[in-house]
Amino acid sequence: MPMDQEISGILIIDKPAGITSHDVVAKVRRIIQTRRVGHFGTLDPFATGVLPLSIGKATRFAQFYLKSRKAYEGALRFGFSTDTYDATGQPASESAARPDRTTLEKTFHEFTGRILQAPPPFSAKRVGGVRAYQLARQHQEVLLAPVEVEIYALELLSFESGGDLARFAVECSGGTYVRSLAHDIGKRLECPAHLASLRRTAVAEFREGRAVTLEKLEEVASAGDLAQVLVPLESLLPDCPELVVRGWEEKNVRHGRQFELAQALNPQRGTRLGRLPVMTVLKILNSDRRLIAIARHVSGSIYHPDLVLS
Repeated sequence: MPMDQEISGILIIDKPAGITSHDVVAKVRRIIQTRRVGHFGTLDPFATGVLPLSIGKATRFAQFYLKSRKAYEGALRFGFSTDTYDATGQPASESAARPDRTTLEKTFHEFTGRILQAPPPFSAKRVGGVRAYQLARQHQEVLLAPVEVEIYALELLSFESGGDLARFAVECSGGTYVRSLAHDIGKRLECPAHLASLRRTAVAEFREGRAVTLEKLEEVASAGDLAQVLVPLESLLPDCPELVVRGWEEKNVRHGRQFELAQALNPQRGTRLGRLPVMTVLKILNSDRRLIAIARHVSGSIYHPDLVLS
């Protein structure tokens, strides 16, 4: 892909284990020859799976995805906890105790819903302006305030009662640490545990079925066929209503001028806005059905295009 040809959209990368999300960004920048590459939420180096990367104009959409719902599959290992709460850390406490399947399923149920969760000491959270993991590496005490997260579903996939390894699937809100979830489940059971493996299967609408490896990306980029793996801008925010504008309306939107929707047809049902609940965000498309802006509700029937794509 020529460097002077701008591309925009989302690449859903299947991140391999052993490299950071920033490493993936650097590799993709080299492969597709553009600097405008970001990500919609990092994955720990040991984790694999869905890592949506924003390309070109899509980098401006990060604000809509950083707190998105996420899905994972992982393995919980009993027997010892670690200082990082995952398999990369040093053993912190040990026990020969093991839960039975019934008790484990009951505990999973207790962790479903809105819960308070403390981030792990080895995390990028800041403590007094310093990253928590930097303090933890210096063996300094790290106290991070619990935050509310939501566990929408937590399912036990396989477990032999009395065994060491429990495989699970979880859907959770953005900001949830699955490492902390594994650690806290072990504490609740009084059976020290840590996260043995983790694979992310979805971030918002981006799912592993569309994910490509870095090797596959190299292949399609070399063939000049990047479009086959790129999610276009028009497909982003699929649950957001669309409004098509033409002529002077399009010109006003492109100049960032607010507009009144009361005179336009409702974008979803073809009825007047006043008969339906107000929509907080609209996708604005031109007559060619190209995305030109995202508009937010201001008041009444007034909207402002606060993200305009040139």
